[in-house]
Amino acid sequence: MTTFVDRVELHVAAGNGGHGCASVHREKFKPLGGPDGGNGGEGGTVTLVVDANITTLLEYHYSPKRKAGNGKPGAGGHRTGANGEDLVLPVPDGTVVLDKQGNVLGDLVGHGTTFVAAAGGRGGLGNSALASSRRKAPGFALLGEPGEARDIVMELKSVADVALVGYPSAGKSSLISVLSAAKPKIADYPFTTLIPNLGVVTAGDMVYTVADVPGLIPGASQGKGLGLEFLRHVERCSVLVHVLDCATLEPGRDPLTDLETIEAELAQYGGLEDRPRLVALNKVDVPDGQDIADLTRESLEERGYRVFEVSAASRSGLRELSFALAQIVAEARAAKPIEESTRMVLRPTAVDDTGFTVTEEDGAFRVRGSKPERWVRQTDFSNDEAVGYLADRLARLGVEDQLWKVGAREGDTVIIGPDENAVVFDWEPSMAAGAEMLGRRGEDHRFETPRPAVDRRRDKQKGRDAAETEYLAFEALSSGRPAAIDEGDEGDVGDEE
Repeated sequence: MTTFVDRVELHVAAGNGGHGCASVHREKFKPLGGPDGGNGGEGGTVTLVVDANITTLLEYHYSPKRKAGNGKPGAGGHRTGANGEDLVLPVPDGTVVLDKQGNVLGDLVGHGTTFVAAAGGRGGLGNSALASSRRKAPGFALLGEPGEARDIVMELKSVADVALVGYPSAGKSSLISVLSAAKPKIADYPFTTLIPNLGVVTAGDMVYTVADVPGLIPGASQGKGLGLEFLRHVERCSVLVHVLDCATLEPGRDPLTDLETIEAELAQYGGLEDRPRLVALNKVDVPDGQDIADLTRESLEERGYRVFEVSAASRSGLRELSFALAQIVAEARAAKPIEESTRMVLRPTAVDDTGFTVTEEDGAFRVRGSKPERWVRQTDFSNDEAVGYLADRLARLGVEDQLWKVGAREGDTVIIGPDENAVVFDWEPSMAAGAEMLGRRGEDHRFETPRPAVDRRRDKQKGRDAAETEYLAFEALSSGRPAAIDEGDEGDVGDEE
């Protein structure tokens, strides 16, 4: 059964923003109450947080898809929709976040370090927020933006000061068990170590960590064995310790040959050339082990290695090795630059920065930019007024002027948005589909709803006025007085006399 996982592919999806609401206030004795649609809620965000109590990525190996909550839509009465629930994913210390192409997105070291893996979508504005002195009663609202969704790769790189490398069964796990309080699985057969083991060592006033990774064999750089898969756990280490077996019974093996083989595999992996090396000649308590150590020690020292003869069984030479490692770790920590807190730098967008580009591609004109693409995502294209509002925004931004400059003419194809989800339409300058139904730009005549009762009373009043005028004209004829005729009436009563 899998108990340790140090690399997973995870699909994260943030929550979508809630749609805005298009509503008109209705209350007895309060006609034309005005727009009162609320805004949609914000979508939930997916965040990675370093947790010191987590040591493996096993949880995400079994559940590789994670999604935050969606924002709720707005409602009438200026009620804003609820925000979507954020999703916080705990990860081990030393987790590296990459995209599918292998580009590093974040290196999470230190308890509490956070990384936003997917940002939630913004909620759409309700028609009350869209109202203005020119558009007093919008009959539409903006849609919520979709949350960010992407695939990421998480790799765990252990945060240790010392790495023990060597052949399988060279005694690495035994050494870490006596140097620290770690209790790894130990047995006399290859590949006993199946997962990296960490131990804390105290040497005087110095405290440092030691990592034991699965053993390397010839051809590990081509994928043989288990060691290469876990070599990422030694990338953060300050010093490498070659654990050489002085009591091996395998033919063709000796400490010098083992050292050359391991160094060749490390060179194939790359990135570890600048790390200081120590050599631990292990198992010198075995009868032939001390003789082999005496024969190879001089050759190793001629190559520039510091050599220590140790035995995990008798614990001889371990004190000298631990203090030597403590000295190298202390020097590495002192040479490490002090990390300063990140300084926030604000770079406001220039006033004349339009924030979009218009280019001609294969006979069509493509508009790219954060604002136009966001506005397209927020537009409900089933609502003519919303489409007209989009046309207004694009015109104010300068998109139409730029289309003229690059040679676009009426009827040309214009594309706004990314390739996978673009909006394509035939360009009609200064007019968007359906906007001409709304009268002048910025005005909304849809709010002028029919009022049958008022119209009937107005018609009756006109009828009474006409009857009264006719009666006055008749009396004037009878008495011989001239009648007062309203301007616009046809004929002349005086002529008939």
